[in-house]
Amino acid sequence: MPLVDVPQPPVAPRRPVTHLAHEDARPDDWHWLANRDDPAVMEYLETENAYADAVLGPTAPLQERLFEEIRARVAETDISAPTFHGGWWYWSRTVAGRQYPVHCRRADPNRSLSASHVLAAARAALPGAGVAGDGTMPPRPGPPGPLGGTAPHPGQVVLDENILAHRSEYFAVGVFDVRPDQQVLAYAVDHDGSERHTLRFRDLGSGDDLADVVEDVYYGGAWSSGCTSFYYVRPDKAMRPSQVWRHVLGTAAAAKDQLVFQEDDERFFVSVALTRSQRFVLVTCESKMASETHYLRADKERGQFTVVLARREGVEYDVDHAVLPGQADTWVVRANQGPDGERLDNFAVFELPVGESRPAALKPLLPYRPSVKVESVAVFARHMLVLERSEGIEQLRAVRLADRGEHVIAQPEPAYALSEGTNPEWDSDVIRFAYSSLVSPPASVDYDLEQRQRTTVKETTVGGGFKRADYRTERLWAEADDGTRIPVSVVCRRGQPLDGTAPCLLYGYGSYEHPVDPAFSLARLNLLERGFVFAIAHVRGGGEMGRPWYEQGRLMHKRNTFGDFVACAQRLIAGGWTSSDRLAIRGASAGGLLMGAVANMRPDLFQAVVAEVPFVDVLTTMSDECLPLTVTEWEEWGNPRDDPAAYAYMKTYSPYDNVRPVGYPSMFVTAGLNDPRVGYWEPTKWVAKLRATKTGTNPVVLRTEMGTGHQGPSGRYDAWRDEARAQAFVLAAVGVES
Repeated sequence: MPLVDVPQPPVAPRRPVTHLAHEDARPDDWHWLANRDDPAVMEYLETENAYADAVLGPTAPLQERLFEEIRARVAETDISAPTFHGGWWYWSRTVAGRQYPVHCRRADPNRSLSASHVLAAARAALPGAGVAGDGTMPPRPGPPGPLGGTAPHPGQVVLDENILAHRSEYFAVGVFDVRPDQQVLAYAVDHDGSERHTLRFRDLGSGDDLADVVEDVYYGGAWSSGCTSFYYVRPDKAMRPSQVWRHVLGTAAAAKDQLVFQEDDERFFVSVALTRSQRFVLVTCESKMASETHYLRADKERGQFTVVLARREGVEYDVDHAVLPGQADTWVVRANQGPDGERLDNFAVFELPVGESRPAALKPLLPYRPSVKVESVAVFARHMLVLERSEGIEQLRAVRLADRGEHVIAQPEPAYALSEGTNPEWDSDVIRFAYSSLVSPPASVDYDLEQRQRTTVKETTVGGGFKRADYRTERLWAEADDGTRIPVSVVCRRGQPLDGTAPCLLYGYGSYEHPVDPAFSLARLNLLERGFVFAIAHVRGGGEMGRPWYEQGRLMHKRNTFGDFVACAQRLIAGGWTSSDRLAIRGASAGGLLMGAVANMRPDLFQAVVAEVPFVDVLTTMSDECLPLTVTEWEEWGNPRDDPAAYAYMKTYSPYDNVRPVGYPSMFVTAGLNDPRVGYWEPTKWVAKLRATKTGTNPVVLRTEMGTGHQGPSGRYDAWRDEARAQAFVLAAVGVES
């Protein structure tokens, strides 16, 4: 059902404002929409939502089908792969009809059980009997058996997010940290999407919350090894995590909590964590281009933090704690600069004695390979796990600390997505990682580093008749204007003809060195089953091809990101994968900026655009240091407030400032009223200007979530309905009616 015969859209009144900077006058007729205290703004957003419902109303039956198809593919009642920590197995379960997971655990002090055993027992004890790994229904559960027995064991409920969420429109857990003695859980929740959490502590013996309550907490935390203190992070007024505080259990937070670290440089974000060895609390300060780590022995409840390596402009590093054979406590350092000051764009791995703070004392632990980006390093008692990226593909390198013997963990497909799983145990030779590809559902894999044996603990069950053999995936290469080859990952049904008739959805991001790897999506099957080609444009500005790839797509090179995306679209069309009248594009946040920029550049190339919480009023936001996160973002985008060259360059691509009187594709745009990352007014102003300026009849639809933030709906059923709405828009826009 095409998007035609739609009602008249809302018209936002013009209230002219002129921004003056660097002898340039920039009109902004919808600046008033940034004032959420103006009743007219709330009324306008509600009117926009009503219009969105009217435009998409004819797709309501399709939306319901799409939602039910997603639901049919999901094992609604299921168990995550259990993780062992401190004598307990931890997992989460989902139950049909409930929005959020329930976190559980089971005691196993001697680790006599395997993850597979615990998974099977927990699954068999699910209410209503869950879905088995092969898609069949397991037997009805019997009464709980003794520890280690064969009868189903339901486990102890640690935290039920459904109870905490209650009737909240939005709910998210930002901190979930069990004390080293496994007796108390620190958890923090957000009920409106603002990302400002309330921290509480739960006695896991009784299941009751303690009296301690801490307000206005950010993500992350760390317990002291003495188990009496918990370190947490607080954001400033601009939502920059800038402080670390210590809370002592049993004391009044407002009166007794102690500020132990403060970062005054507005470019730097602060985080806190406990090392896997549980010997050190680490405070890390990171800007886009520099970092610094401070440490405190975890058994020193009131000690002072000490710097590992003092910050230097352009030098990034992070550390993990190791006990190397024959040595004292040692930092394993991943850094982009060596002991002699040489630049190491793709990072190298060094060792540094704890207590040593001279860069010259860094000693290579692994040889530097310029063509391989070291993404992260995880240290265990006897091994080190290095996540690295070569030719755009991730790989895991295992290193035995005793003799530095190493090997790359083989993967079953040529292109895939990897991530380190939850590995809280320091003294373990078995590590967990997550694996998927565009055709392989997510799997939790245990790998024995000594025996080099791989065990799939759990692969996501996909219902609805899914067979991976029905799909094929391929990597293409597009050529940018400057000759750079840009990778494009593609998936579609086998037998898809390359005659230009297939509809296609092209996804992109391209900022913050964030890679978009070829991972699986249950919801995406809705489109593939309707003959869609799905493609990912791995454009510059992302992290797919190493640090230089990122550098070529930021600051004064940002336009490369947009040109790369256009080149990827043209490659798909030239190769017969799709045609411009069947091509839809999608991106979120900074990927929404990408959507706005390419829509301005080549509105003729696309039939539909989905821009979710898009960062589109770039120049205005980056010029206002009072807005959340602006100063920290200057290293990514530039500082147009103080730098005339950055201002002029940013003005050439800022989507809001470059709207033209041309025919734009059909557009579906989202916003979150409580979004602390991209203000709701950015997409709202952009839509108002598009409607007032564009030609043609293609609709521009704005839908604002009035009770959520940057992440959109938090409950899984709400998220599936949200996805079904976006998919229905795409299907209607490209002329697929079923």
